[in-house]
Parts: sequence; C-alpha cells; structure tokens
Amino acid sequence: MRSTNAKASTRRGWTVLVLEGIAVALLAAALLTPALPRPAFAAGNGAFPTKPVTIVSTFSAGSGPDAMMRAVAEKLALQWKTPVVIENRPGGAGFIAINAARAAAPDGHTLLLHDGDALSALPHLFKSRNFRVFDAFEPVGVLYSTPFFVVVPSSSPWKNVGDLLAAAKARPGKVSYGTWGVGSTAHLQSALLANQAGVSMLHVPYKEMGQLYTGVSTGETDWALGAMASTAFVYQSGRVRYLAVTSPQRLPAMPDVPTLAESGGPANAVPSGFVALLAPKGTSAAILARINKDLLTAASPDVQARYKTFSFEATPWSGAQMRRAIEARSATYEQVVRQNGIKLD
Repeated sequence: MRSTNAKASTRRGWTVLVLEGIAVALLAAALLTPALPRPAFAAGNGAFPTKPVTIVSTFSAGSGPDAMMRAVAEKLALQWKTPVVIENRPGGAGFIAINAARAAAPDGHTLLLHDGDALSALPHLFKSRNFRVFDAFEPVGVLYSTPFFVVVPSSSPWKNVGDLLAAAKARPGKVSYGTWGVGSTAHLQSALLANQAGVSMLHVPYKEMGQLYTGVSTGETDWALGAMASTAFVYQSGRVRYLAVTSPQRLPAMPDVPTLAESGGPANAVPSGFVALLAPKGTSAAILARINKDLLTAASPDVQARYKTFSFEATPWSGAQMRRAIEARSATYEQVVRQNGIKLD
C-alpha cells in the first residue's frame, strides 16, 4: 500500500513539474514574440477602407451629378484599391436615399450623395418628418458647385434681367417662372430672387427638367433658372437665351453672358447649387478627413475638364465649410418657405 501511494505521489510531482515547464515556455514565447496587430477599428485608429465603398445617390442614373460622381468614383477606387459602387435611389424627395444611407454602419463604407440645397430645405418643407441633416449625417465634402443661368425663350423681348423684373413689376403675378417641382432648388431660389427684387411672379412646376426647358423654349413659361448641363439641349439649338449667369464673375467659357448684377438683377442675389457628400452620424473624424482629402485629390485635371464642360466647378470645401453652407442656406430657405407658403407634407 505504501509502495502504491509513493508511486502515485511521484507521478503527481512529475506532472506538476511538466506543467510548470510548459507554462514557463509559453510565457517566454509570449514575451519574445512581437504583438500581432489588432483589427483596425478595434484599435480605433480609423483605418479606411477595409471593403468596397457604396455611395447611395439621390440622383437618377445618367444625370449630370451621377456622371460626375462616377468619374470621381473611378479615381477614388484607384486610390483606395477597392471598388466604389454608385447605388442610385432617386425619388421620395430624397428620403429614399437618405433612409438607406443613414441605416448603414458609421465606418465610411456607405456615403450619401445629395443636393446641398435640398438638404438645406427639407426640414422646412417636411416639418412632420422632423428631419435635421446633421442629426443623421456627418459632412464629408462637396463633389462640385454650379451657377445657374437665367433662361428665356430666344423670342423673348427681354434683353436683360432688368427688363424681366420691370415686366414683373408692371404685371404682378403674371410673369411666370418654371421649375422642376414644388420645393425644388429652382423653386426656392427663383422665389428668393423674386423676394429680393420685390416682385410677385407665377410659379409653374414641371415634372421633369426636359419638359421644363422645352416649355421655356416654346414660350409656355416666361423664364427659368437652370444649370448648363440641364439647358444645353435647348441653348445649343438656339431655342433659348441666357440673360445672365448667377456666378459672382462672368464664366471664362461664356464671357458674353453677364452676371446677375450686371444684367440688372439684385446685387446680393447669387443663386447656385452644390452636390454634397455625407457619412452616417458617428463616423470618426479621421475617416471623414481621409475621404475629404481623397475627394479633393480625385478632382484631377481630367475630371475638372469634364466639370467645365457643364460649367461645374470643383469646390475644395472642408466638411466644416459644407456644414456652414448648409446651415446658412437652411436659415434662408426657412424664410422663403414661410413667405411663399411652400410645403410638401
């Protein structure tokens, strides 16, 4: 019996020694082996991207903003060495795209492409939805900005914007301006222009841009604001004229078209639009800065040449600058919506 107990005790002793030896060996290996890197987001260092990036767009496939975003997306894909997918979700006053993007993880891999002026106006046009853009999104940057032209039929008797406003003052509520819909950027900025000039005009909303500028070309509607990309088909065929461009200075590509102020319009009125890129709320500052920097780099000379074809301008705004622009326009549009009784809900 004693012999058996002694043997058992000896085995236990050897077992303890072996286990202690293994523990010592593992500890030494751990100390000598370099620490393996943690996953980027677990470490919180903002590495980006780690998978394909999706840009949810409120614009229709084939539209001007869509074509420009795809050109930039090609450059971003080369920089990021990962696919950049454009997912077109137009309609629903932009809320279809908004809701799809805001539901994504705030890691920079899903972004929203939207009209900056529309985002500024949505809280005032759809009060029941209680939507505030910066409650749901972080500002990233601007794809491009664009001036508008004051477009009239080629047969119009008006030679400048001063003539247009004089006619509106002489016939309150009779001179008509067309837009691509109630509450659209064109509607808000045309109404703002009328308010600044102190005149009353008739709003004629159309369902589509093509119908709008065809309507202007035939004289069905007296005038409209429009970007070159949207109006080129009637301008190049000689069916409409540009009375003015709403940029602060004349465009080098169209030196004969005066600015709004030079043409007799309000000196403080400079209607324009911009296309904004945003990320879901909570996206880190490091990722936002990285995307903004790469967006600016993607606006290469060949991309900017495509912009200039339509009088678009690369706009190197920071996220903070874009936020200030949207907040300022939102305050302006709140007044326009209230003064003109515009609402969509």
